[in-house]
Parts: sequence; structure tokens; C-alpha cells
Amino acid sequence: MSERPPRIPTIDLRPWLDGGDEERADVARTVDRALRTAGFLLVTGHGVDPALRAAVRAAARRFFALPVAAKQAYAARVGGRGWLGPGAEANGYSEGTETPPDLKESLTFATDEPFEDPVVNAEWYAPNVWPSEVPELRALCEEYLREMARLETLLLSLLGQALGLRPDFFSRHMGHPTYGFNINWYPGTDVLGEPRPGQFRIGPHTDFGTVTILDRQAGKGGLQVHTDDGGWQDAPHDPAALTINIGDLMARWTGDRWRSGRHRVLPPPLDAPAEELMSLVYFGECTPGTLVESVPAPVGRVAYPPVDSHVYLREKLDSITVE
Repeated sequence: MSERPPRIPTIDLRPWLDGGDEERADVARTVDRALRTAGFLLVTGHGVDPALRAAVRAAARRFFALPVAAKQAYAARVGGRGWLGPGAEANGYSEGTETPPDLKESLTFATDEPFEDPVVNAEWYAPNVWPSEVPELRALCEEYLREMARLETLLLSLLGQALGLRPDFFSRHMGHPTYGFNINWYPGTDVLGEPRPGQFRIGPHTDFGTVTILDRQAGKGGLQVHTDDGGWQDAPHDPAALTINIGDLMARWTGDRWRSGRHRVLPPPLDAPAEELMSLVYFGECTPGTLVESVPAPVGRVAYPPVDSHVYLREKLDSITVE
């Protein structure tokens, strides 16, 4: 009896980049299988320098260690640019669940090139805000975001082939994409206090866009993923790997062939209340105005009404904002 493949496999991207047709087809089949069950997978061979990942974290940690009054100068709303302090977000709201605010702080950045359409520009572009107290953060984040854009394009081409469609089926909608980039700091109870009932570092939710690329740290109060047959389970961790999950728009695009990966981040554990974690989270999106239409059967399973990608994204971002 063959061993059952893991719900969340680790996939080496090097055969996809350098292998022959058979190796590439094998990678595509594995990706399709993983995204049908949990909406998550891990990737190695991605080419993102671990030293860059560590340097972004170290610089961000210097910002989060500043006094609240200093960080307040960079305060932003969800979907903006700057600092999201404790109590700004409650991701469980996106599922219609009234949860306490998430136990985290974030530095948030987004699209760095303005659009030609003034209406699109007014809603989806603003200059990123870089803390003067940590001047090295800007160059590090800009380098990291270039790497994320490269990896996102690669992944979208792989996803097109995994569906048996043209490789540019998704990537052709990336002429001038928006994106979100959060550096999430999850301090211990010494900083944010004891969790309230039903309170998480990030409440249960799905992401909203196309693909999310996550650089995470292992922890007892870490990432959990939900599957229909397994319920909530700790996500696998490999320090060399990046975690990839599918967002709502990609799930709609595939007619629910692929799952929008439901997940949460646990609160600080009772036996390690001072645990501190930091995640680098890149939220992939597409060009504003993209019409997301479900691919028909036999590829897709459900025919969703077509939706404007950024009308959908705005509604979701508004839904998790704590007023």
C-alpha cells in the first residue's frame, strides 16, 4: 500500500525551471493535487536569499522595538501604507465572525508605481512610508519585493500549466499589478497582554487575492491550516522553504477546483507566553480592472459570476478593518 501524499507537500521548483517536459508535468500535477485539498504548499528552490530574509526581519524588529509614540507617526489604516498597531485588524470579520482584534503589529507596504488612470491611481496608489528611524529598511524591502514579483510570475506560469491551460493564463493579467506586503510582528503577552477568549494572532480567514507568498517562522503560537478532512492542523515548516497559498480570487478563477486556503495564527502559548515571531507576507494581486471569470468544466467545478478583481479586494479589505 503506497503512502498517502501529504496534504501540504514541499515542492522543489528547480525541476520546473530546469527540467524536461516530464519533470515539469510532474511538478504541475503535484501542485494541482495540493491546491485541491488545502490550498497550501511549500516551495524550495525559489532563489530568495536567506540572508535577505533575515536582514528584512532584523531591520523590521528595530522598528517594532521603538516606543509607541514613535511608531504612531506612521499609523495607517488597513490597505494603507505604514504601521498597523494593536487592534487595527480582525481577520475573522472577513468570515462574518465577530472576534477580538488580532494580536499583532504590522508594517504594511504596497504598489510602488503610480497608474495612468487617475481614478485607479487615487484608490490603489500612494507613496510607501519608510520609517526614518530605520533607514536601511527601505532598500531591503525593495530588494525583497523585486524577488517576490519574480517568484509570483514564476508561480503563476506554473499554475496555468497545472490547470492544463496556457502558461500565461494568469500572468497576462499582471501588466501593472497591485500587491500588498505585510511584515507581521507577533509579540508575547508581555507586550500585548493575555489573549481574550476567541482572540488569535490572526483570526481564521482566507486571503483575498491570487497567491500569497509567506516567509514564516516556526512557533507554538504559529500558523494553522484548515482542511475538510483534517480540521485545524499545524502547518508544516521548513526554514529553507516559502509557504504558498491560494487566495479567494484565484479560487473563483478556477471555479473552486483549488481551495482558498483557510488559516489562522494561534495566540502566544501558555507554556511560552514570551514567544515572539515575525512573518513576511506578500499578497499577490493582478492589474486593477481585471475581470475574474471562472474557468468552465471540466477544469472548474463552480461557475461564479464574473467579478472585478479590485472591487472584490476593496470590499474584503474594508471588512477586516476595526473601526
